[in-house]
Amino acid sequence: MTPVELSRTVLRAVRRAVDVGELSVSVPASAAVTPPGPGGCGDYATNIALRLAGPAKLPAREVAGVLRPHIADAPGVADVVVTGPGFLNITLGGGASAALVEEILEQGTRYGHGDTLTGQVVELRVPYDTRAEVVADTLVRIVATQGGRAEVRHAEPVNLRPVPAPENPAPLGLDAARWALLHPAPHDRPRISADHLLQRESNPLFRVRYAHARTRALRRNAATLGFTRAPAPLGAHPADRPTDGPVVHTGALTDARRPHASTRTSAPATPAPGTSAPATPAPGTPTPGTLVLPTPPHEAELLVALAEYPHVLRVAARDRAPDRVARHLVVTADALLGFQHVVLPFGDEKPSAAHRARLALAEAAGTVLAGGLSLLGISAPEHL
Repeated sequence: MTPVELSRTVLRAVRRAVDVGELSVSVPASAAVTPPGPGGCGDYATNIALRLAGPAKLPAREVAGVLRPHIADAPGVADVVVTGPGFLNITLGGGASAALVEEILEQGTRYGHGDTLTGQVVELRVPYDTRAEVVADTLVRIVATQGGRAEVRHAEPVNLRPVPAPENPAPLGLDAARWALLHPAPHDRPRISADHLLQRESNPLFRVRYAHARTRALRRNAATLGFTRAPAPLGAHPADRPTDGPVVHTGALTDARRPHASTRTSAPATPAPGTSAPATPAPGTPTPGTLVLPTPPHEAELLVALAEYPHVLRVAARDRAPDRVARHLVVTADALLGFQHVVLPFGDEKPSAAHRARLALAEAAGTVLAGGLSLLGISAPEHL
């Protein structure tokens, strides 16, 4: 289930509650779903109960209690928990990640585009300043992703005046110059220095462009190994395993040097004559014959970043803030760079369904990085 589908699921839950007389409100046109905040849980959270509390003349937690079973009954939803003043925290079923990856790969660089500004004309009046013109040029593309049209003109009164750059950024080259002007928030003074050209981890532009190049390299290397992407629930498929026993995924890697390393418990020993059989293991303890596989690092962070991208585009268009897109690309790149090491088989490991699913996730991340860089007017290299 994608974030868009989950939003519709929440609205259907409201409509059902209204239809059966549990709530007396107008069904809203939209329902925001975002990653859970502090104190939350699950995959996504929605504040729909807080929004409806006033019109319903009920406490928000009571509204959440009414909506909870309707959301929990929806296909693809594994659990719903009410937290805080009335937030609904939703845990999705195992197919959620596959659906998100499939949506991104199907839509390509148009993933995240919406219609929230359809029919609207956004007038951008800017001063004669390099940074203001670069920001406005970028906003024309970002506003268009939401169905709107931005018109840029030099006129008073100015309504888009970011803090000017302290010096001419042109010597940095097109990509680094645009990043230097767009990555800081409009009210922050941009830093014009050669640091934007360094190919080091300390340079966020390098990390974003390198992460995109890595996704392309992973695809090339996978083709050499004879396998391609195949979206599937992440963590659902073990690597090729030497046992028919069950598989348990642990929460973290125990050997960073061997990202695919796994631990197989020894086969159960036959009790010696006159001795009792081993005690039943506690719940959650791997049983003999179980292959214990680590959950890929940064997988959850990468999925959340990809799912959040459409929201970031909407906010950037609404608030005239291209820096939000730039900063989100850094978050996505960092998660991808932490995840990339588990995409390809390690050592004599054979390509498996797990690798095909991870490759699909990596390619989806590359798609989002390419789309975001394009909106900023920055190239996305195939090699770096």
